[in-house]
Amino acid sequence: MPEVLVAGGGPTGVMLACELRLRGVRVLVLEKDAEPTKVVRGLGLHARTLEILDQRGLLDRFLPLGKQYPVGGFAGISGPMPAGLDTAYPFVLGIPQPVTERLLREHAAELGVEIRYGHEVTGLSQDDDGVTAELADGTRLRSRYLVGCDGGRSTVRKLLGIGFPGEPSTHETLLGEVELTASAETIDAAVAEVRKTYNDFGAMPLGDGLYRLGAPADGVAEDRAVPPTLDELRRQVRKLAGTDFGAHSPRWLSRFGDATRLADRYRAGRVLLAGDAAHVHPPYGGQGLNLGVQDAFNLGWKLAAEVTGRAPDGLLDSYAAERRPVAADVLDTTRAQHVLLSPGPGPQAVRRLLTELMDLEDVRRLLVEKVTATGIRYDLGAGPALLGRRLPDVALRQGRLHELLRTGRGLLLDRTGRLTVEGWADRVDHVVDADAALDVPAVLLRPDGHVAWVGADQQDLLDQVRRWFGAET
Repeated sequence: MPEVLVAGGGPTGVMLACELRLRGVRVLVLEKDAEPTKVVRGLGLHARTLEILDQRGLLDRFLPLGKQYPVGGFAGISGPMPAGLDTAYPFVLGIPQPVTERLLREHAAELGVEIRYGHEVTGLSQDDDGVTAELADGTRLRSRYLVGCDGGRSTVRKLLGIGFPGEPSTHETLLGEVELTASAETIDAAVAEVRKTYNDFGAMPLGDGLYRLGAPADGVAEDRAVPPTLDELRRQVRKLAGTDFGAHSPRWLSRFGDATRLADRYRAGRVLLAGDAAHVHPPYGGQGLNLGVQDAFNLGWKLAAEVTGRAPDGLLDSYAAERRPVAADVLDTTRAQHVLLSPGPGPQAVRRLLTELMDLEDVRRLLVEKVTATGIRYDLGAGPALLGRRLPDVALRQGRLHELLRTGRGLLLDRTGRLTVEGWADRVDHVVDADAALDVPAVLLRPDGHVAWVGADQQDLLDQVRRWFGAET
């Protein structure tokens, strides 16, 4: 019997399954689609996600398959990268979502994660001991916990009766990968002209005559799960550009809206939500996939500790306490970008003002840290500025910090040599390095790389070790 069921086999669900399996938890992923999707909804991985991949030894698989783009802009307002951005990856890695998902599935297979396609969760019930999931074919599966990673139309969220307030879609974009027969010069000229009015119109070349073609729809479909036809996409492109560029032979077609919603709760008993099941927003800034992977990275070690009986009180609830505010901030950021990309005189006046403000280094850094998630600071209580932040990769005598975090355990990075976490040696590694590039005597890192404690006092350290890692063995 699996200890955790994950509903949804996208990047959030597979990343979560990997994090659980890394810690020995038996996990089963249930995906309603019969096979992995070919739809390219996400196109980029931001700095924090790249750091996470590095912390699991996966980044070298991703980098050769993507293209690096500099960061520094916001809502299409360009600007130079802020100086001193504290990440080893100050770029966006352009990589199609199906490639990201494939690489994560390969990692999952190496860890022994089972993913079952064509298995849709249609019902669930829970008691004090676990969760029973009912599948579309009538099968019932039992587990101790279940996590809904099943997207913005999440069945799990609906079955739980969790509210999903926000703004419904008022605008829809048709999208597809198609072959175009028009010349590159004709396409580029038409796109440049149309984008003066419609920012969501575009034709991105993918090579060999294949393009990612998108155009705003006339309205919002009753069921956005039903993809548009090629004729529908061609009609919209022709309406705006005067030509359909000879579009033919679609690889896939899809539609997406601009709904912005945030779940009231991330947990109901033994069932939790992550990724788009907990939050949806327009794609401005390319944060959706990244936000979901980062949810999984935060939840994985906490849920594993709960399953294995080592979690201190409140650890699992800290997932929602930390990640829901992050999602709320991302929703506000995308709302702001939506306004800045609007053609009206008011939004354009704000855009001109922000363009001036972005000449200031601190403004650019603030906006870049929001989009890349490198500026996140979890509220862990009063303390130094470093508390609650992720520690960037630093060089150590024993190697790089990210390399030392690949075990999925906590880490005491100690410049003093006088501290100990001996009673938690099965959960927390101890590295003594007087030359570590830190401005503080020592830091305790959680398994997700965020700083849980800063200082030099042994008793204070042990109090925080118990808070995050439970009782000593």
